[in-house]
Amino acid sequence: MATAPRPRTSTRDPEELARRVTAWLGTRLPGAKAVGITVPASNGMSSETLLFDIEHPEPPVRSCVLRLAADPAAYTVFPEYDMARQYRTLRLVADRSDLPVPRVLWLEEDPEPLGAPFFVMEKAAGRVPPDVMPYTYEGSWLHAASDAEREHLEAATVALLARLHDQVPPREAGFLALPGEGDALRRHVTAQRAYYHWVVDGLARSPLIEAAFDRLEELWPHEPGPPVLNWGDARIGNVVYDGFDPVAVLDWEMAAPAPREVDLGWTVYLHRFFQDLTVASGQRGLPDLLRRDRVEARYARLTGHTPQDMDFYTLYAALRHAIVMLRIAYRQAHFGEVALPADPDALILHHDSLRAMVQGTYWD
Repeated sequence: MATAPRPRTSTRDPEELARRVTAWLGTRLPGAKAVGITVPASNGMSSETLLFDIEHPEPPVRSCVLRLAADPAAYTVFPEYDMARQYRTLRLVADRSDLPVPRVLWLEEDPEPLGAPFFVMEKAAGRVPPDVMPYTYEGSWLHAASDAEREHLEAATVALLARLHDQVPPREAGFLALPGEGDALRRHVTAQRAYYHWVVDGLARSPLIEAAFDRLEELWPHEPGPPVLNWGDARIGNVVYDGFDPVAVLDWEMAAPAPREVDLGWTVYLHRFFQDLTVASGQRGLPDLLRRDRVEARYARLTGHTPQDMDFYTLYAALRHAIVMLRIAYRQAHFGEVALPADPDALILHHDSLRAMVQGTYWD
């Protein structure tokens, strides 16, 4: 993790983007200028992010974040980027819950101004647990915090999921329903299978990922709970904190109706992913943060719903993450950043933990 090259996050020219953002803003807010346009170093490998301030006598907000669909010619991480869907999700969560989500300002569905659709939202002030280097490593602000401060952050973060799942009426999230047959969980997994087949089209398939899909079928819940609005990328690295309190919940591109446990499994496993990497590097990490038993107990106290079948849902989270990582690795190979090994499973950074989950030994 410390020595691998960071995958490129964009093929676009930042200066050209800045010029076009300024020109577009004038069409939405006459007389306004976009100033201080930057591409953050932490820009992800999916939708792209630009930061800018608005110079205007009466701006709706001063500091903005622009989320731009990935360049379709740049070997994208996901097959499609529906920015209107993300914009609508943010509006729904803001209107029907008390979750702190960024205020959305404009949606631009015409690809002409910047080359792809995008939306603009208000920038939230605060700090985010970093992915690189992971917040579990010595030196991060979360690692340096006290046990009480981290417990406060954990409790507040689990409460975000509880409130989202309880407050947003599922019927109003119908526009997020996934295609296919069966209940919401079956459709969710079917969509992941389709994503995996898209990732490996014309490339080496992953025996480990396919074994994980088979294991999912063996562990399939007898009675999956009713669907709620799932955040989709429910992890602390997608939350802005003021001190240790959440002030903005970010990245809704994977939102979908699903049982509550889909979000819970993702929250638990994504922390374990970073924790496992940290232990493998010789550090202790943060073993007491977001422990599975504590997350489940906190969520049950807040909602009255005791999480069920969490072996299934944490495996599903690790499997979903593996597909994304495989795509990112194939993207790196496409750009000549890495050479492909003979074993495609070696491209999955957490292949050992995913294999242990398939074998039923990971939580021993």
